Amino acid sequence: MTLQRSARAPWARWLGPWVEDVNRTSLRADAAAGLLGAVLALPQAIAFAALAGLPPTWGLYTAIVPCIVAALAGSSRLVATGPTNAVSLALAAMLAPLALPGSPEYLRLALVATLGVGLMQTAIALLRLGSLAHFISPSVLLGFTSGAALLIAWHALESVVGDLPGIVLACGTLVVAWALRQVWRRGPFLLATLALAALAAWLAMREGVVLDFVGEQRIDHLSWGPPALAWADLPRLAGVSLALTVVATGQSIAIAKALAARTDQPLDVNRECMGQGLANLAGACSSGFVASGSLNRSMPNLEAGARTPLAAVFSGLFVLLLALLAAPAIAWIPTAAIAGLLLWVAATLIDREQWRERLQQDRTEAAVAAATLAATLALPLEQAIVGGVGLSLVVYLYRTSRPALRTMGFDRPPPDRAMVVVDDAPGAECPQLKMLRMEGSVWFGAVAHVGERLQALRAAPGAPKHLLVMAKSMNFIDHAGAALWEQEHTRRLALGGDLYFHRPRPEVLQTWQQRRFLDRLGEDHVFADKHSALATIVPRLDPAVCAGCRVRLYAECASRPGPPPAGA
Repeated sequence: MTLQRSARAPWARWLGPWVEDVNRTSLRADAAAGLLGAVLALPQAIAFAALAGLPPTWGLYTAIVPCIVAALAGSSRLVATGPTNAVSLALAAMLAPLALPGSPEYLRLALVATLGVGLMQTAIALLRLGSLAHFISPSVLLGFTSGAALLIAWHALESVVGDLPGIVLACGTLVVAWALRQVWRRGPFLLATLALAALAAWLAMREGVVLDFVGEQRIDHLSWGPPALAWADLPRLAGVSLALTVVATGQSIAIAKALAARTDQPLDVNRECMGQGLANLAGACSSGFVASGSLNRSMPNLEAGARTPLAAVFSGLFVLLLALLAAPAIAWIPTAAIAGLLLWVAATLIDREQWRERLQQDRTEAAVAAATLAATLALPLEQAIVGGVGLSLVVYLYRTSRPALRTMGFDRPPPDRAMVVVDDAPGAECPQLKMLRMEGSVWFGAVAHVGERLQALRAAPGAPKHLLVMAKSMNFIDHAGAALWEQEHTRRLALGGDLYFHRPRPEVLQTWQQRRFLDRLGEDHVFADKHSALATIVPRLDPAVCAGCRVRLYAECASRPGPPPAGA
């Protein structure tokens, strides 16, 4: 075993850590998942090529080479790359004004646009801009995945609507998939379901029942070579390639992140972008069009028990072999059975537990997920993703613009005292010193909220003139935030009090040093611990007020006029 792992190590460095997990068991699982993926890919690839205004065989080419390249060069273990409906429709919409669909010029432009997408995705990976995908929050992924599940189910039902035998076969396929899942959880139950559905369709045909079948499609040969380029393509196709890059990359990364979240597997988004870029570069050189991660193939890949990216490699190879050698047999697979399998996949995509958790614990995140779901149903997938990300950022900005400022005090007199939040316990704090815990960054969006709270503290009847800010949780301040604390210092001095800070973070101190605020504040106003803070501040309080004070919270109050603190 040691020798085997040692031999694999170079491959693991190039292909990823999944290489170390390859064994006979994983190969069998990946081969079964790949065969199912190939069977699903054949009719979809043909249909999506038609959507793009391209020859049917181009869809098969796109389901072979890009699928294999993306699997080996990318990061996700489960994403299956190939033609998709969103990308196909976008490609057709953008190229139709430039050339007649199906014409030689149209085909050339499709290849050039695919090359442009590959170059842009590769550049994103090399510049390490794929990390922008981390702005896709778990709630956005939940809504996107659930919406995609409904879309998959809708398109599956659409293919059999009005066809009673087809509806019966699709529902029967769904039931058989559920039953086999219960008794053969670790086996290729979806592939077995498809075989049983094909047998049922053959028997029904013998009884005179009319059903639709995939039909025969063959690949004559794969042509290799870069597309013919012209300088005139640059201004015409730069925008097209950029738009398609947004569509393909956004869809691929969203699917990869959703799968990684469901399987608890690591995902390197920059490597995944690289895999998608190299896949489209290879597709442009092998009569393929723009490819991206496919929900209709990636989710069945997961459900079929795929273990490593070799499942997608097997899928691409099986598409080639089936189209070359087994086209007559594949032709007899009923389309209704494929619709039934897609219904099963759609049902498994909706994570009811996650929805229940958000509805019970965080209604705001539930609203983000619901809005993303609605956008997925109503808008193109890439717009739904961007919209969900935008909504998540709005929610995040709103929350961070309202950082918490909590009044702190002690739960009992010294010496056995503990600092606690006393916002709801009036009288448990010193009448001259307000202790305030700052929880969150003070940036330009939060200045209004923090400023209003500080003003309210100053304006309250009998408000303490001195303010000690517990700044350990104030992670960041920008120019506006720094100016706010400078203004607060000036206003506290005008009241006859002062401003102090406990444990500000190094980043905050650096900002204050650059603005010379520490020079005006005084280094003796910044403390590393509460004891030294109180030991310095309490002697600076008004002795006349101390003489009549009955709170006497601090041990340091023993040196002040008036009765000694309780327990001192």
